[in-house]
Amino acid sequence: MNLRRLVAVARKECLHVLRDSRALGIAIVLPMIMLMIFGYALTLDLDRVPLTVWDQSRTPQSRELVGRFEGSRYFSVVARAGSYGDVADAIDHGRVLMALVIPTDFGKRVASESKTQVQVLADGSDANTTTLAISYAESIVRTYSQEILVEKAKRMTGRAPTPPLELRPRAWFNADMESRIFIVPGLIAVIMMLITALLTSLTVAREWETGTMEQLISTPVRRSELILGKLAPYFVIGMVDMLLSVLAGRFLFAVPIRGSLLLLFSVSAIYLVGALALGIFISTMAKSQLLASQAAFVATFLPAFLLSGFMFDIGNMPKPMQIVTYFIPARYFVTFLRGLYLKGTGLAQLWPECLLMTAFGALMLLLAIRSFKKRLA
Repeated sequence: MNLRRLVAVARKECLHVLRDSRALGIAIVLPMIMLMIFGYALTLDLDRVPLTVWDQSRTPQSRELVGRFEGSRYFSVVARAGSYGDVADAIDHGRVLMALVIPTDFGKRVASESKTQVQVLADGSDANTTTLAISYAESIVRTYSQEILVEKAKRMTGRAPTPPLELRPRAWFNADMESRIFIVPGLIAVIMMLITALLTSLTVAREWETGTMEQLISTPVRRSELILGKLAPYFVIGMVDMLLSVLAGRFLFAVPIRGSLLLLFSVSAIYLVGALALGIFISTMAKSQLLASQAAFVATFLPAFLLSGFMFDIGNMPKPMQIVTYFIPARYFVTFLRGLYLKGTGLAQLWPECLLMTAFGALMLLLAIRSFKKRLA
């Protein structure tokens, strides 16, 4: 391999990138736009669920229960119903997700320490959201019921009962249970895979479409020198994008980095090499910028978004799909970033992911070099 020829190819590609404002816009601006949009729009937190209340009892006991819902961060009482027709209308028109129906004899039965019931009606269109909302409602009602039992025991025995078992939960690594701490590291992996592969997917195809490939073929530049030379400028851009993404995650989304920054950027470089080489491999096979960009999107964004564990738990997928995820490099980078960001783990725990990403990068480089033919089709 001749270093002089490699640098010449890299210089030529750098000049093209600098002269093409659209390419620079895609390379620098688009990752930040995607990070902002997805970072603020994607959330797994369920807060302020719109709730309507039909309080048929209108007693201090029923108002106490409604107050529990109003004081919870998970619910927002947005309407008061006067009948089941009002409840159905509010749910049908999407004004509320859930309705709380308190029966007429609620206050009397609670005061007499008799067993009573309240009804919760929920829009089950979104099963996951509704399941969470119902569990929050059950928790509020259960707490209210336990307090009634405690007051009853106090009156009978003169002291509060001691529960035989007490659960004291403690969440490690994300004590406030904020979904952005979990989403942003995975989002960085997905965006980097898409952007870098998309950029390099146009390089070789552009040479064919503009007619400059014949000139490159006639030069003594070897296949490896041409591929690595074209990859080098986009590698620098990819690392700049990675730096900007890390800074945005830290200062815009307040996502702490508990692991080593040196390890973060070292492994990111390996991941980017694989993604860039994948883009060049697609470009050498497509020979059309439109086809190459479409193939790069399908081969990177969709698998990284759906099958990497970024949004959907791999353990809940069907077994055949779980096997497919082992061939998605973003799966390993998502695991690496979350381990480093949230837990502060290092190579001692994450070496399998680093090794597999290294193997992916080497394989993609080899395929990109082998697939390029120095002859006219």
